[in-house]
Amino acid sequence: MNDFATTATRWAVRIVLMLVGLVFFLCLMAVASLIALVWGVRAVWAKLTGQPVVAMSMGPMSPFAGWQTVYRSGSEWMAQSSSGNTEAKQEAREARSRRGVLTGAGEVTDVQPREVQ
Repeated sequence: MNDFATTATRWAVRIVLMLVGLVFFLCLMAVASLIALVWGVRAVWAKLTGQPVVAMSMGPMSPFAGWQTVYRSGSEWMAQSSSGNTEAKQEAREARSRRGVLTGAGEVTDVQPREVQ
């Protein structure tokens, strides 16, 4: 009798796990299908209205955004910690205003411009 109970329990657990996996797979497929349907409707609507079809994205993402946040918040914190030090505050303001701008970009002399063919 113990042999039958363990065999039945094993098969019951296997069947339940297979059903859970099947439900999970079907949910993933439903979500993927919904996203594809929404993108398709967007693409068709853009074509009908004469607008360019643009890819779906989560907005501009930069791998450096996290570091920039840490760097800026650190410089602002240092500027705030020294209340009498206006030079540090000015430096923090300049760092915020020039983010994304390469220093010395106007000094490139070894590049020869040419026409696009």
